[in-house]
Amino acid sequence: MNSYPISKMTTMEDHQVRKNELVAQYLQLTREVMPKMALDPRITWPVRNDHCFQRIVLDAICGGVWYDTIPRPAYKNLSYDQAVRSVELCRYIIEGRVDLHQLNQQSLVWRNKCRTPAEDTLRLNVGNRQSEHL
Repeated sequence: MNSYPISKMTTMEDHQVRKNELVAQYLQLTREVMPKMALDPRITWPVRNDHCFQRIVLDAICGGVWYDTIPRPAYKNLSYDQAVRSVELCRYIIEGRVDLHQLNQQSLVWRNKCRTPAEDTLRLNVGNRQSEHL
């Protein structure tokens, strides 16, 4: 019986097809599903627009501002692992297993658009000390 090795090309092609499917899922979740859910008044998410969901998810999977890690456009340049983690995180957000408010807050901190609670406390303490000397 002849045994033939699995073609690396076939495996790579299969991997690329799977990655493309994951990216399509990520785009559907962030462009359609999540913005539609955000319109429900019972859901109190901090964002409603597709690009905001994409920013939050990508920043979270990159551990910082996504475009410092992934070339633009992100959806065309996600690695297989990043695509897997993006879809997984979207699903966790949708299921309420991950707090979108916290993810958004962290994303804004990474982008210097918002201070952390610790920075607010430090600023308040420094401000109080300065006013004592006036």
